[in-house]
Amino acid sequence: MTADANAGGVEQLPEHACWEALRSAEVGRLAVVVEDHPEIFPVNFVVDHGTVVFRSAEGSKVDAALSGRALAFEADGVSNGQAWSVMVKGFAEWPHDVDDAVAAAALPLFPWQAGEKNRFVRVVPTEVSGRRFAVRTAD
Repeated sequence: MTADANAGGVEQLPEHACWEALRSAEVGRLAVVVEDHPEIFPVNFVVDHGTVVFRSAEGSKVDAALSGRALAFEADGVSNGQAWSVMVKGFAEWPHDVDDAVAAAALPLFPWQAGEKNRFVRVVPTEVSGRRFAVRTAD
């Protein structure tokens, strides 16, 4: 553990370690407000230039993400006996021009579910936080 670890063994991750952890994950959860109540959607994603990008079909997930309201994105994992969790809070945007759309389409981001998934959504962070701790083994 580092100096950032508290007595419970939880290490608060610096931002660069949060992005590193996110790059190792394949699936995250997008938390948005749909019709005045929270919804959580699993999405596969990539990290791109300090943002999180996912792709989806038109619908409530994309509409809610692009509504202009704050949202959250979370991913977690376990590696080498350490569990981690990273939260990205911010706002979503879609490609603003042709160059941005071409760059998004070139990302290694392939939908897992069949169907047309032609909307690329970029989560632009206002806050990134994460934590890591040792996984307890059964006694």
